[in-house]
Amino acid sequence: MCGIVSAIARNNVVPTLLEGLFRLEYRGYDSAGLVVANEGLNRLRTTARVAELDKLASEENAMGHAGIAHTRWATHGAPSERNAHPHFSDKASKIAIVHNGIIENHEVMRKRLQAEGFKFLSDTDTEVIAHLVAFHHAKSAS
Repeated sequence: MCGIVSAIARNNVVPTLLEGLFRLEYRGYDSAGLVVANEGLNRLRTTARVAELDKLASEENAMGHAGIAHTRWATHGAPSERNAHPHFSDKASKIAIVHNGIIENHEVMRKRLQAEGFKFLSDTDTEVIAHLVAFHHAKSAS
């Protein structure tokens, strides 16, 4: 089962995000990840336990005032780091997405977005959302 934690604060949100994921651990998952905003987006993902994500965050000195974190139970794409959330759009890595649920028409949307030049780096249905947001953001900006 998946879980999502998000935080915005004046101080570093990484400890808050990790604490939230630690509290969700009993639910079962196959990967965990987080992204924080700090002069760009810093993403960390693992197929190990949340403790490994905590270790990565410490090693990377991950810091930010806003962020999202996720534990994933695979529905589309095998358990792997490349399929772990959060997902970015290759066109605008200013957008990070986590998602719980299933996108029924993800294969149709994937083909349409690939025709628009988007490259998919995962096998998940969630990556479609990141690319759709980037696509519509670019359309509205032009």
